[in-house]
Amino acid sequence: MLAPERQARILKELQLHEAVRVADIAAVLNVSEMTIRRDIDALDGNGLLRKIHGGATRLARLSAIEPGFLLNADKQIDAKLAIAAQALALIQPGMTLALTGGTTTYQLAVLLAADPERLHQLSVVTNSLKIAELLHRQQGGASLKVILTGGERTPSEALVGPVARLVLNSLNTDLCFMGVHGIDAKRGLTSPNWLEAETNTAFIDASSRLVVLADSTKFHVRSLASIAPLDAVDTIITDSSVAPATNELFTARVPHFIAAPPAPTPSRKSS
Repeated sequence: MLAPERQARILKELQLHEAVRVADIAAVLNVSEMTIRRDIDALDGNGLLRKIHGGATRLARLSAIEPGFLLNADKQIDAKLAIAAQALALIQPGMTLALTGGTTTYQLAVLLAADPERLHQLSVVTNSLKIAELLHRQQGGASLKVILTGGERTPSEALVGPVARLVLNSLNTDLCFMGVHGIDAKRGLTSPNWLEAETNTAFIDASSRLVVLADSTKFHVRSLASIAPLDAVDTIITDSSVAPATNELFTARVPHFIAAPPAPTPSRKSS
């Protein structure tokens, strides 16, 4: 087992428990306790957990912890709606799209499902169970094709791992909309889930153009596993709350950096 796999397993255990013991993790993974200590030292050095005597404990806010779908669904909702509305304009009937897992890409799918004209003869490849279920309901009258990758299910309701990568390696898509846990100017796109990072890399390889959907809280965040460098990104769509310095930095690093204006809210009729 490679170090990233072991470290991902340690962090996954810390999602379930306040602390883990070196001896317990070593026994589960069938490696030496010295190996696990080195992994904990590396994770502690990167600020992803706190090393304690005989093991490790999770931090109050752990960037490597993978949040569940429902936990994140209502966070930054106005920003996600604005980003989704901006992204929708990039979709044309007849395209082949890729939508990765995540709550921002799900908001894009919600808008897409309500737009029959854009759905016409559209093919959508996704590893998101939520997105696949939502769009599947629209298949009948819209000439829409939905392809679910298969794979191992994550807390964020995404399918990842070798099966997902095998499917993606045989496909070609025009446009990939990707949600990420973190974007860093030096380390690029990152995820707390090593297998999800590998799967997202396969999404990028299968696509002609990558559009990253990320609200302003995702910038300058480094998670455990790297997905791709910034030079793989064609477009980043974020919200209008992005800091001016961040806007300037990423505008210089990617071809298209868009701060979406707030999504319009339905007007209320006076009684």
